[in-house]
Amino acid sequence: MLIRHALPADAHAFAALAERLWRGTYADLIPAPDLEAHLEEAFGPAQQAAELADRAWRTLLLEGGGELLGYAQLRAHGPVPGTPSMAFTKPLEIARFYLAPATHGTGAARELMEAVLAEAAAAGHDGAWLQVWERNARARRFYAKMGFTPVGATDFRVGSRVYHDLVLVHGLELPFD
Repeated sequence: MLIRHALPADAHAFAALAERLWRGTYADLIPAPDLEAHLEEAFGPAQQAAELADRAWRTLLLEGGGELLGYAQLRAHGPVPGTPSMAFTKPLEIARFYLAPATHGTGAARELMEAVLAEAAAAGHDGAWLQVWERNARARRFYAKMGFTPVGATDFRVGSRVYHDLVLVHGLELPFD
């Protein structure tokens, strides 16, 4: 498998991947009208092209067998939501982290997360954070194995509904165990 930075030319393929993986993760859990509204707003080709062009965003793509299998989107910005004061002075948000079900159990998620954390550290970030739906047990177990710890909670709106996310953080000491 190959991990690489997304290029502007990847916008359409990336948008299709992002929409497919998000839909696959939440289609049975979120009412269809809310799901469709969120997908249209967050994962269209124009939105992905804008994010790929925005210097505040970095997107890593996971490829295997000539196809896109996963991605991580990183964004540098302000304080970590839903938490008291953080010890990090320059945190990086892992805004999205998704892999195709075919990669589950192969070590691909670990490889992609290690690339994300290494990139964050190399860019001078002293911590990384992410939100995970409180009911996504598989993701929560993975993030815990990767050294993320819960520090708070926040809300995430999808269409007309509000879901509760946990906020997890990771200090960027290398190597990752």
